[in-house]
Amino acid sequence: MTPLFYALIAPDDPALAALIARHAAHSAAHYPSDSNHNEDGAALAAQGAVMFAGRGGPAGPVLAMGGYKPIGPDAAEIKSMHVAEAARGQGAGAHILGLILAHAHAAGLRRISLETGSLPASAAARRLYARAGFVTCPAFGTYRPDPMSIFMTRTL
Repeated sequence: MTPLFYALIAPDDPALAALIARHAAHSAAHYPSDSNHNEDGAALAAQGAVMFAGRGGPAGPVLAMGGYKPIGPDAAEIKSMHVAEAARGQGAGAHILGLILAHAHAAGLRRISLETGSLPASAAARRLYARAGFVTCPAFGTYRPDPMSIFMTRTL
C-alpha cells in the first residue's frame, strides 16, 4: 500500500465521516450500546477535540484517524482511534498515536487517558497503547467502571 499522508483535520470535516461511522459500527458489532463511548464529528468539535487523519494520498480518503479532547486544565482523553482494514498492519495507528502524544505534550498537557474495549476485538488497540507507555487505571472523568471497558493513562 502507498504510504499515508498525515495531517491535522477538523473533527467535523466531512472527510472523517465515513471512518467515524466505521469506527462506531465496529464498536456496535462487539460491545453493547451502554458500553460504547463513540462520539461523532460534531460532538468532538463542540468539545474542542484535536484530530489527525492519515489519508491514502494528499487528497485521498481518510484511512486512519485519532485525536484527543481536553478533560481538565492539564489532561486529555484520546478519542476515535481507528484504522481502516485496508491500512492495518502498516503502523498507521502507531503514527497517529505518536502525533497525538506530541501535540498534547506541546500544548502543555501533563496526562492523557483513554477508554477502550476489554474484549478480543480491542486487543490490538490495547497492545498499541501499552507499547506507547499507557498503563491501566481506574475509570476517570464521567466514566463508570464497566467490565466491557479498560481504562489506561500515561504522563506526557
